[in-house]
Amino acid sequence: RCEVLSWWVWDQAFVLRSCTQNCSHVLQGPNGTIQSPGFPYGYPNYANCTWTITAEEQNRIQLVFQSFALEEDFDVLSIYDGLPQQGNLRTRLTGFQLPAPIVSTGVVLSLWLVSDYAVSAQGFQANYEVLPSHTCGNPGRLQNGIQQGTTFSIGDKVRYSCNPGFFLEGHALLTCQANSENSASWDFPLPFCRADDACGGTLRGQSGIISSPHFPLEYGNNADCTWTILAEPGDTIALVFMDFQLEDGYDVLEVAGTEGSSLWFTGMNLPPPVISSKNWLRLHFTSDGNHRQKGFSAQYQGKLCLYLHAAQVRGD
Repeated sequence: RCEVLSWWVWDQAFVLRSCTQNCSHVLQGPNGTIQSPGFPYGYPNYANCTWTITAEEQNRIQLVFQSFALEEDFDVLSIYDGLPQQGNLRTRLTGFQLPAPIVSTGVVLSLWLVSDYAVSAQGFQANYEVLPSHTCGNPGRLQNGIQQGTTFSIGDKVRYSCNPGFFLEGHALLTCQANSENSASWDFPLPFCRADDACGGTLRGQSGIISSPHFPLEYGNNADCTWTILAEPGDTIALVFMDFQLEDGYDVLEVAGTEGSSLWFTGMNLPPPVISSKNWLRLHFTSDGNHRQKGFSAQYQGKLCLYLHAAQVRGD
């Protein structure tokens, strides 16, 4: 499907012929493979493709990437925990780093690939497998790290460590636990191995402050920072933003660890307070290669009642 777009800049006419490469797939069965169009020789420009994987009741779906290469920031693969609707967005993937495995919470998992008008990369390939609801699925291997543990059912444990020159950020031991909704999940998110000079880190204790690099000065281009907040077992965490200024639509803060899908914040509006559903929260901040803003600052507290009061005083 092609469209002809035209516009004027400084008294000169420009014409662009836009050809959208649409594709849509519905997948069923115990397992299978998903590839971007043209893999491994490169996906087309203007790609707009969806894959919807459906399992039977009392099951969930695990997606494991074998290869991943998308033009960073401009070509994006969105993963939805359910049908491809905004409220079901699980994560947005771009660039050249192999993503961790993804396990759905229900019987539907969807992928949506969108590419822009120029430049493409190799694309992606992923295998999916239907799992019983009482298994957690493979939490994933670490880049520059080591995984110990090869079974992923309720009660199983997986331990992580890092290669020399890298430091483990997050929780080293993950346990597959039963949930009240007759399913299972890992008690902590997948940790990662951080080089000594990288931004981000693991934060423990009852309270603290997280800020973007160089705050209140402008953050740098191409930032990629991850913070993991770990509270005491049985506690929840409240996160209250004090300042927030990101380039709208291009620089993004993702917050995971709340009920449902991840939360995504961008632009100049101060986000509302965030409350974890367990005893951890993870913040992932990325910026593109153009333009910079002041960034963000947020305060976290392991004692929920204190921060609900703070939010009320602030007028949220």
